[in-house]
Amino acid sequence: MFYTEMKSGFQKSKDYLVCVDSDGCAMDTMDIKHTACFGPCMIAEWNLTPFRAELLRRWNQINLYTVTRGINRFKGLSKMLQEVNTSYTRVENIDALVRWVEEASELSNRSLANAINENNSPILKKAYAWSHAVNQAIAKLPREQIKPFAGVNRALAAAHPWADIAVVSSANRKAVEDEWSRYNLIEHTDLVLAQDAGTKTHCIKELCQKGYSPENIIMIGDAPGDADAALDNGVLYFPILVRLEQKSWETFLHTALPKFLDGTYQGKYQQSLLKAFYDNLSE
Repeated sequence: MFYTEMKSGFQKSKDYLVCVDSDGCAMDTMDIKHTACFGPCMIAEWNLTPFRAELLRRWNQINLYTVTRGINRFKGLSKMLQEVNTSYTRVENIDALVRWVEEASELSNRSLANAINENNSPILKKAYAWSHAVNQAIAKLPREQIKPFAGVNRALAAAHPWADIAVVSSANRKAVEDEWSRYNLIEHTDLVLAQDAGTKTHCIKELCQKGYSPENIIMIGDAPGDADAALDNGVLYFPILVRLEQKSWETFLHTALPKFLDGTYQGKYQQSLLKAFYDNLSE
């Protein structure tokens, strides 16, 4: 049995815990979602067609290939629209969106809907419409293009006898559950924490309260935000390198997982992985 939120009754059952991000980490979905859904929906919602090619290139650079890879969708939108407002064309009420992104305790559709009910901001309404359009576009992507990276199922199957496994993702919950169920990854999973559960830092903090030793918790991710969420909570981090995902999962299975389980992961080995991770995002 797997749980979809911590308050539903999830409890520690093993000494180790493996947390796994979904998009761009376990699932080969990040590129197509950004190139076919996030960016194009922004162009449509804000009528930015005259600048389409340059803005889509910039959207992908921000969200896929640099140190801002994997940031929350609303943070990415705010950053991109600030650049649009500065360099391309005026974006009405941009300050209201920036303020909400900076001050909201939760960056999700639910939180945004609450903010709209409080102040009826036009740009927050547009951000809400954009986010729902993104979810609808993602739901229409060809199923054969939404699949796990090679090696994920095998690695999670190897880890599961020794560790509880939790998905810790900022993606839409329904999309995560559908994708992980479709490819039988869910059978190696004990808990799914998605966008509506809070930030990854918050989710890992809550998991740390379940009784695991910090050195017995590892977060697998593909973005600096994943690393920050792990290291800020004093737990371990294993990076999945963009464009080297299959090789990364093989490394986790054959080298990192044994080191994690025998207590030799922390220190020089983790530092070498972190260096390779940030070097890969600076190219």
